[in-house]
Amino acid sequence: MNCRVHKLVADLTLVAEGRVALVRYRDVSRYDGQRGWFLPDDHLQHGEDPAAGTARIARDQLGLAVEPARLATVESFANGAWHLIFHYLLQLDRAPELVPGPNLVEARWFEPDRLPPREDMAHDGWAADVLKEVLAGRGPAAV
Repeated sequence: MNCRVHKLVADLTLVAEGRVALVRYRDVSRYDGQRGWFLPDDHLQHGEDPAAGTARIARDQLGLAVEPARLATVESFANGAWHLIFHYLLQLDRAPELVPGPNLVEARWFEPDRLPPREDMAHDGWAADVLKEVLAGRGPAAV
């Protein structure tokens, strides 16, 4: 189901051993044609609970079987379509191996203070901005 008015998206800040997971997509048509590093994310499926969507994203994109993550914050903006982005946080004790799904070029762990340069990130470094907010605990699920 393709809606041109609304885009419901969930992304996942996955934290383990003081590092965060970022991904690069192969087919970027679903990502506004943006290349570079992203937080693992996806459009929600019709009727899908955003928390359950994060478990699907972790499984399909990173090869991880995890419980649904905690809501950290919600972002809303209009850029053509109205975007409603559910930013989730999941903290793991140990950093598992990331197994890139079919649409990933790469998945990698980064220290939050050693992220790729903003020019190497999609949407002018948006993932870095989201990480800053989520890791600072600004939202309903303070860390």
